[in-house]
Parts: sequence; structure tokens; C-alpha cells
Amino acid sequence: QVQLVESGGGLVQAGGSLRLSCTASGSTSIRYAMGWFRQPPGKEREIVAAISGSGGRIYYVDSVKGRFTISRDNAKNMVYLQMNKLKPEDTAVYYCAARQATFWTLEHASYKYWGQGSQVTVSS
Repeated sequence: QVQLVESGGGLVQAGGSLRLSCTASGSTSIRYAMGWFRQPPGKEREIVAAISGSGGRIYYVDSVKGRFTISRDNAKNMVYLQMNKLKPEDTAVYYCAARQATFWTLEHASYKYWGQGSQVTVSS
């Protein structure tokens, strides 16, 4: 079992920055692939970024490339999402997720463990 807890969300003006953190506990000795997903109001959940267990392979959805950075610190069991140049369309609940494999996929159904979500609101 793996427990995930997100933190760092909040309200920010367009153009601002936030950093989301995801703390993993439980069976964290295996370096699972991790993903950040988001669900805007009234829309489906979508992947934002993903990182392999070693941190060597990373994915970003096109809409956040050049603005968001995913990283991980395996020694601390932490995953981060640095979000810069935020836009109102980035407003969503952001979820951290872990997949029982070392490599990521884009399908949220392949991620077994999920955090409770962190609200990010970007005002115009």
C-alpha cells in the first residue's frame, strides 16, 4: 500500500507560480512511476506530467510544456510539480498518482494510488 498526500495548492493571479508537493508513505521502497493529473470544473481528469521511477523519463502535456516542471526526490519520497506562468485555464483540482511500475503511462486507470487532490485556482 502507498499513501499519497498533496500540498501546495491555492489561489494565485495569472502569471504567478505555485509548487505542488506529493508526499508518499507506505510501501515506498519500490520506485514507482508518478504522475500529476488535474480535473478542471465540469471536465474529465487529464494527465499533466509524469516521471519514471528513476526520474530519467519525463512527460508533459503540450499545454504546460515550458511552464511546469515535474521532479522527484526518492530519498525523501517526494514528488513535485513546479508551476510557473499560470493561466486561468490551469484552474483545477490537481492529483498526485503512483503506478506500480517504473515507467509511466498516460492513462489514469493504470495508476493504482491517488492522493486526495489539491485545489489550484488561477484568477485573471
